[in-house]
Amino acid sequence: MVERAHVRAAAAVALLVCLGVVSVAAATQSAPTVTDATADDIRVAPADGMTVVATDSNTWLGRERDGPRASAELVAFAADGTVAYYNGSHTRYWDVDPVEGTTATVEYLYSDHLTPEECGGDEVCTRNGIERVNLTTGDVEVIYSRVTPGKHSTRWHDGDRIDEDSYVVADIAQDRVFVVNTTSGLIEWAWDAQEDFDTATTGGPYPEDWTHLNDVEILPNGHIQVSLRNHDRVVYLDRETGLVHERTLGDGSHDIIYEQHNPDYLVNDDGDDAVLVSDSENNRLVEYRWTDGRWVRSWVWQDDRLQWPRDADRLPNGHTLVTDSNGNRVFELDETGEVVWSIPVAFPYEAERLGTGDESEGGPPAHELGLENRTASGLTVGGDGRAQVSILPGPVVNALYYILPQWMGPAALLASCLAGVVALGWVALEIRWFPYRVELNNPFSIRRRP
Repeated sequence: MVERAHVRAAAAVALLVCLGVVSVAAATQSAPTVTDATADDIRVAPADGMTVVATDSNTWLGRERDGPRASAELVAFAADGTVAYYNGSHTRYWDVDPVEGTTATVEYLYSDHLTPEECGGDEVCTRNGIERVNLTTGDVEVIYSRVTPGKHSTRWHDGDRIDEDSYVVADIAQDRVFVVNTTSGLIEWAWDAQEDFDTATTGGPYPEDWTHLNDVEILPNGHIQVSLRNHDRVVYLDRETGLVHERTLGDGSHDIIYEQHNPDYLVNDDGDDAVLVSDSENNRLVEYRWTDGRWVRSWVWQDDRLQWPRDADRLPNGHTLVTDSNGNRVFELDETGEVVWSIPVAFPYEAERLGTGDESEGGPPAHELGLENRTASGLTVGGDGRAQVSILPGPVVNALYYILPQWMGPAALLASCLAGVVALGWVALEIRWFPYRVELNNPFSIRRRP
């Protein structure tokens, strides 16, 4: 009996300690969200211009959920860190691009989850659209929108303006790239990934989420750069001839790129251009240089906190603007790889520094700047309690971060798992120590153990 009392006491203490760790984490760790009530309280070191940030939402398939990472936002931070513009009316925000010839107007992609009634049927659907907003006046102009069935993997993530009337869209729902005339609404050109890739041997599950085509960019030579996330490839399209096979970056192996986001093309006057990639599942930024007819890695950067980056822009001054989705921050690196500006944002997707061109336009490549590599490894905890966990595959870690509450970092997650094991073990011992046994005879009987 004394031994049983000791075991019970030890189990109770272990449970209390675990619950204490979880409670402290829940009380002290929170991802910031920008609201009208808190906007004036957010301050950062001065930046070189206004920064516009679009945030995702971790609501599972669009269901309502509490917490700052569940709040999708489009927010513009002035150079001193104050909030110059805020909009949280859409379910998700994605790509943000400055409008050429303006100083404070951007175009952005959004997704709104609709009910079956709003969809005119028995199933849910999603409205994907493009809007333009003047950040000074708040005036919003609708550019183009379409409804796609379902929610998961049907939300358009990116688009790029070609001219006054034409817009190229990364159509994740149909595994295609298309050019639409936003004035007439007519599709002018399209490329279907099935033209060049086999659904059985490449990509993710077909048809549920085969390509996860999440980014397009019009290049100076007219080619279209496309990110096929689930193929671990960045491909290049010629609107006359189709896929430019010899330019493809990645071959499906995860050591090159692993479920990447928002690759940005960097033009070099010497002809050895580069592409800067948010190598999301490898938790790093990586750049590849086109030299001698092939892509060669020229730069890699990560710190102990970088977790699932989904955007990186090379600014004209040589700095790099980074969107760290699971690190809940947007920050800027200088040429030495040091963070010189940072702002806490819950689950950001993309950021743009106004006045520096679209994406990485005008930004010099790493090999021209002589940027030094930086890597991190092991289990290390960042300032918000989150961490990289190198002993687990990147997708597992990022999937956990996606569905778990933001405050549940590695310590709280470990404490929760340990509490579950202790509780189950305690219950099992109590059943074993129960002084009676149940016999399922006819009639039913309970007898005291001998």
